Amino acid sequence: MILKGTVTALVTPFKDGLVDHGSLRKLVEFQISSGVQGLLACGCTGEPATLSHDEKLTVIQTVLDSSAGRVPVIAGTGTNATASTVSFTETVCGTGVDAVLIITPYYNKPTAQGQLAHYTAVADNSRKPVIIYNVPGRTGTNMSVETIARLGEHPNIIGVKDAAGSIERVTQLRSISAMAYMSGDDHLCLPQVLMGGSGVVSVTSNVAPSLVSRMIQSGLNGEVVQARELHEILFPLFKALFIETNPSPAKKALQLMGVISSDMPREPLVPLMEENVHILRKVLEQMELV
Repeated sequence: MILKGTVTALVTPFKDGLVDHGSLRKLVEFQISSGVQGLLACGCTGEPATLSHDEKLTVIQTVLDSSAGRVPVIAGTGTNATASTVSFTETVCGTGVDAVLIITPYYNKPTAQGQLAHYTAVADNSRKPVIIYNVPGRTGTNMSVETIARLGEHPNIIGVKDAAGSIERVTQLRSISAMAYMSGDDHLCLPQVLMGGSGVVSVTSNVAPSLVSRMIQSGLNGEVVQARELHEILFPLFKALFIETNPSPAKKALQLMGVISSDMPREPLVPLMEENVHILRKVLEQMELV
């Protein structure tokens, strides 16, 4: 698959403590009809740490069935153990996903050599293309650009989702690797694209898929003025959707918009505090999203 444009890191809707597949199907349709280029199921925004093995598979299958081949579907299959990541990735590859997203092992904090060993083992055994996911804010480890580039030499590793909060890493990686660089930081995704990035794996596109897609496409096309105008429209939403831990704000926004039935995350996450709901609602109203 070609890793480019806007990929939405889907929330996983819940209702009465269970996965709300009806809301998930509605969310998928909203995304595709709004022009995103791909969907990510069970990424960090999808709360995979609180999903059982079977729940992850049902979420992935619902996204696949709902998208019906209209856009590529990526599944998050990473864990903090190499053996379980290899095993779960093998299972998920049998569902028909287009690629898998593998998070850097969390809590263990592996060295660069450990990261190389982990990703190589997964890529060697995966029947689908592998995307590296570097997110130091959740894993406690920031992969070096050099390590990412080395992994990019593997024929089954097609790109990286980088949430390291740095624009300069795009230029650094571009200078030593041709692999796709997908931003994992919504507020930085446009400058990263303008510096040579391939697109974004976005939280904000759950809520404003058309605007994010148009901004990224404008950036990729070199339409800087138009892209900047869209970035300025989106910037308050970028901030509001991270006013508390993701995905609680995104879920509240989608509920207010009528896309999903409940804003409930799974504990230990909790719904957005009421004072922050007011802030989020005001931004959504200003953008005419509610």
